[in-house]
Amino acid sequence: MAKEMGEEGPVEHQQHAKDYVDPPPAPLLDLKELKRWSFYRALIAEFMATLLFLYVSVATVIGYKSQADACDGVGFLGVAWAFGGMIFILVYCIAGISGGHINPAVTFGLLLARKLSLVRAVAYMVFQCLGAIAGVGLVKAVMEDSYSSLGGGANSVSSGYSKGTALGAEIIGTFVLVYTVFSATDSKRKARDSFVPVLAPLPIGFAVFVVHLATIPITGTGINPARSFGAAVIYNNKTVWDDHWIFWAGPFLGAMAAAGYHQYILRAGAAKALGSFRSNPSI
Repeated sequence: MAKEMGEEGPVEHQQHAKDYVDPPPAPLLDLKELKRWSFYRALIAEFMATLLFLYVSVATVIGYKSQADACDGVGFLGVAWAFGGMIFILVYCIAGISGGHINPAVTFGLLLARKLSLVRAVAYMVFQCLGAIAGVGLVKAVMEDSYSSLGGGANSVSSGYSKGTALGAEIIGTFVLVYTVFSATDSKRKARDSFVPVLAPLPIGFAVFVVHLATIPITGTGINPARSFGAAVIYNNKTVWDDHWIFWAGPFLGAMAAAGYHQYILRAGAAKALGSFRSNPSI
């Protein structure tokens, strides 16, 4: 039996194409958000989540460095688990309130993809940095004796590595994280592959974990400008500030690359924009 044809092709393909429709991009300047309680609730959630993230993770770093015996305590692996585990917990807790960014690089990547407005993005970044400062400040207050002598959990380029290598590590590490965020929260994937249960915070937390395993020896692992900024402000060391630009430039470049890859390659945004060929919705 011949397939019924419409102006756009087979009717069965038209119906399949309508199974999912991309949501409209967020307005660039949405000043109406400033009048909504949900906006301020999201800012509070981002502040508190980043505070808790920095408190637990930096305290773990200080505890690890204070161990006389490398086999006694959390160890190198435990530090990576602290960062990844806290991201899993916190994203799970606040994803429905603010989206669970807890990272200016994630916010920046989602801004480039027009998932949120510029107003919300800038506000998120400010509150994430404030939360990070408060979190590291609590660590210093609780662990004052060992905090300053053990580096304050601040990020810097490790001995034996160049600034270029450190920048590359931050770019690649953040690319892995932001790429995972896009993939785990892709609403089209959820609609198409609804038979595959995906708990978004889990792969995001694992991404943070594995990136820390790879880059702790190089930079102490930033991949989060708020994390690096909060530790730098409280520790306030010249060497840390000299290297600090790496922990903004690297994550933002990595987030930009991940957003472009997901939106224009995996989601065929470039093909749609150029009109070179019609995207196959089944891919």
